[in-house]
Order: sequence, then C-alpha cells, then structure tokens
Amino acid sequence: MTGAEQDRREAANSDRDRGAEQVIRSGSNALHRLYAEQGQSPWIDFIDRDLIASGKLAQMVDDGIRGLTSNPTIFAKAVATGQYDDLVRREIRAGDDARRIYEEIAVSDVGDAADVLRSVHDAADGADGFASIEVEPDLAQDADATLERARELWARLDRPNVFIKIPATEAGIPAIENAIAEGINVNVTLMFSVDIYKRVARAYVAGLRRRHDRGESVDVASVASFFVSRVDTKVDKYLEEIGTDEALAARGRAAIANAKMAYDAFAEIFGGEFDDLRAAGARVQRCLWASTSTKNPSYRDVLYVEELIGPDTVDTMPLETITAFLDHGHIERTLDRDLDDAREALRAVEAQGITMERVTAELIDEGVASFSKSFDELIETIESKREELAPA
Repeated sequence: MTGAEQDRREAANSDRDRGAEQVIRSGSNALHRLYAEQGQSPWIDFIDRDLIASGKLAQMVDDGIRGLTSNPTIFAKAVATGQYDDLVRREIRAGDDARRIYEEIAVSDVGDAADVLRSVHDAADGADGFASIEVEPDLAQDADATLERARELWARLDRPNVFIKIPATEAGIPAIENAIAEGINVNVTLMFSVDIYKRVARAYVAGLRRRHDRGESVDVASVASFFVSRVDTKVDKYLEEIGTDEALAARGRAAIANAKMAYDAFAEIFGGEFDDLRAAGARVQRCLWASTSTKNPSYRDVLYVEELIGPDTVDTMPLETITAFLDHGHIERTLDRDLDDAREALRAVEAQGITMERVTAELIDEGVASFSKSFDELIETIESKREELAPA
C-alpha cells in the first residue's frame, strides 16, 4: 500500500462515516433478516475508493449488504474529493483523456467492489453479491454501440459477479437480449413503466432461450431496476397542480402501486412458461427497486423500502436510507399484498386525467437526459482534475 493510499484509508474515517458504520453494526440483524426472512437482498447505491480501501464495504457485507450499484453522479462526487488524484496523474502521464480516465476509475472500483462481494456471490451459488457498472448514457439510443460497450466492460472486468447496466430504452431492449444471449450479466436500468418491464423480462427470457437452443449454459444473471420515488415526485406534482380534494388524496400512492404491478407481472412471466429454463439451471430476473430514498419530507423516510418487501427482489438504497431502515424500519412481506388497493390507487390517478403511460414516458426521457448530464459533468470534473494536476 502506498503512503497516499494509507492516508486516504485513515482520512476516510470521518464523523459521518463512523456514525453510519455504528448504526449499521448495531442494527445489522435488520439487513440479515430482510434477506433470511423475506428473500430480499439489500444493496448499497454508492461507491468510491475510500469505501473499499477503508474496509467499510467489507464491514457492510458482514453486516448484511449483498450487492452494490454505481452511476456517473456518484463517481463525479468521488472524483471531486481528490480520492483519485494519484490515478489521474498516472493516466495523464500515459496520455489518456478524461473518458479513458473515467473508465480506469470505474473499472478499478467496481472490480475491487466485486472482489469484496465475491464471498456473498460464492455462498449464494452465483445468485447474489454483484457490483454494477454502467454503459455510458450517451450510447442509450444506439443498440449496436451499447452492446459493443457492454462486451468491452464485461471483458475488462472479467468477474462472474459483475453486472453491466443497460437502460431500458428502445435501443437498449434488443441490446439486453443480445448481451444475455452472449452470456453477459445485465442490470437493466431506468425502468418506470410496467409495459416496458414486461418487454425487458421477455428480452431476458429470449436471450436465455437462444443460449439454451445452442446447448450453452443458461447460468446468466440479470436484475430489472425499477425506479420508484421519481414516479411519486412527478405524479404528485401533477396532482397538486389540479389541486382538488380528490387529486390531493391520490398523492404518494402511485409509485408503490406501480412497482407492485411490475412484481405481479414478474410472477406471471417467471411462472409456468419459465419452468423448462429453470430446470436447465436458469434463474429468474429479479426485480430491483431503485430510487428508494424519499424525496418528499412529509413521507416516511423508509416508505419505499417497507412497502416493497418480497422474495426474489433487490432493494438498492443510499446509505442514509439504509441507516434509517436499520433504525426504525419494519420488516414484513408487503410487495404482493393489497393488489386491489394498488390497482385502485392507479385508477385514482388516471381519473384525474394523468395517465401512467404519459408519466412513465416522460420519466424515461428525463432519466436518460439526467444520466447524460451527470456523465457530462463527471467528464468535466475529471477534465478539471487533469488541468489541476498536470505538470507545469
């Protein structure tokens, strides 16, 4: 370990991190119970070099965290802290540009995180313990480029417990099927629509069937990341603009209802028609609940965790939500409960002239634009670091 790495390891023990670690340790049974009792895997939606090098990720794994997701926004914040200055200097000497430097940062961190999570992966016989890396969002509308980039990242990371994140755009869906058919693990991201979820799940099944028909192993992993809180943020805004008592009474219900309908579709798609692939060794494509932090301060801070607990799922949470859930979260199976109420909640929204089709179409467009903006900001941050650290 270099002196700089040792300094970073020691500096990582900030008051905030020490406090978060203490809560996780003292409440670690809640994470273990979520998985042991309900079949849901708690993941953390965060990554940086300090998390790995300080040993905090390893401690979190011991305390029940079973996977990790990353995105450009997370990496941009981490680069700005100076954690990667040594790497940036090294890449400057190699003549690499900002995009190449980002790749080195992301591949290094995700690979190391996957190594920490490998014990979970092995203990789960390959069903859990994954770390995710994202195909650059500026490729989201190009199926061929997305698939080629997925191949490159998969080859570079060269670990069985890595997911390549591909968005559920029109171009992304065929890329997802082709990646699965090639044996690449895929985390399908940026899903808001139940109809899009069904297409994604069927693309996964189609990719597995292609492998099965060729006599190849169907031991390929995938999760379908369904974004939650953003649905309420948008629907609530429209309801508040309408402003009637009926409209205001419908707030805060659409996101959970929408996710429950996706899980209902999951049960149908991975029921009987999947039996032959299951017999051949295939696993279901688990639903992953993303965007689970509560954006509206008037809502319970663990609302999107407590109301979406069920088997064969993942909940990826930021550290603050994990901490809150361990402190006062309630664990019981809720995901497939009160489905009639969920349908009624969606009907109540539609009755105000707000169609879920419109809402989810807007959200996917905004999501791609937001991730592209975050990636551009990440590259700008790295470019600023290059200029700052370049030799005179």
